[in-house]
Amino acid sequence: MATTEHEYGHEHGHEHEHRATPSRWPSHAPKPKNKAGRDLPAAITTGVVLGALVIAAVMVGPVAWYPLVAVAVALAMWEVMTRLREGGYQQPRTLMIILGQAMLWLSVPYGTTGLVAGFAFTVLVVMFWGMFHQGRHNRPENYLRDTAVAIFVLAWIPLFGTFAAMISVISEGGVDGSRFIVAFMLCVVANDVGGYAAGVMFGSHPMAPAVSPNKSWEGFGGSLTAGVITGILVVALLIDGPWWMGVVLGIALVLCATMGDLVESQFKRELGIKDMSNLLPGHGGIMDRLDGMLPAAAVTYILLTSTALMNGA
Repeated sequence: MATTEHEYGHEHGHEHEHRATPSRWPSHAPKPKNKAGRDLPAAITTGVVLGALVIAAVMVGPVAWYPLVAVAVALAMWEVMTRLREGGYQQPRTLMIILGQAMLWLSVPYGTTGLVAGFAFTVLVVMFWGMFHQGRHNRPENYLRDTAVAIFVLAWIPLFGTFAAMISVISEGGVDGSRFIVAFMLCVVANDVGGYAAGVMFGSHPMAPAVSPNKSWEGFGGSLTAGVITGILVVALLIDGPWWMGVVLGIALVLCATMGDLVESQFKRELGIKDMSNLLPGHGGIMDRLDGMLPAAAVTYILLTSTALMNGA
């Protein structure tokens, strides 16, 4: 449910494979420069199931969308904080998951005010917990590191995730929030598919080798092209807006989705893991699918509310 890595090599440090297989590849078709690197049947099946859940929730409205986002946020927090715990970091996992849910559900009656208040309260709790969870007479160890990582997780998952939930209640220009959800998700999926295809077929120039060695500029170009085209289409067909708004939306969401993917790649690199979990066959963990969706949802909410303010709504 998020961006995939735009692959330019099968594994870090391996040379690209250029195998002459004329019996499989017609002379007029470009040959893939890289392997797909995943179990495609499992990935497609999982993607279809997830897509069906999302479509059903969007069709029902906020009453179904909010619970779906809440479950995804809780599972993503569990994955990330479990991996952090295995890496030697100390955070109150259960408490943070509960408070992350409070952040999300406070936005139902109070909007962004409830979200910010919940976030501030949760940060205070984490700050005090880190100082005293070993008792008043024991010096806290790695306090700044563990507290900073906890706040990072709170912003990364429940804060951004709540923006995704709040999109469902936006009504800007007479357009229902469900259409905005579909618009931003289609742009992110286009980023995913376009980048994956271009990366596998043409990827040869690494984009950020120190962070994600399997990302290529060719893959990013594919993401940008697919994202902008999709943005123009969804704005014209779903939101009834000008074409240039689709260009802005497509570029913004592709940039955010790509940066979200890079952030998760660096996170996993520092912890020495490949996937956040194995909850989703062919995809890894929940957070492996949400890494691009979460920042994209935040920027979508910001763009939409900014537009509403500029229009005097």
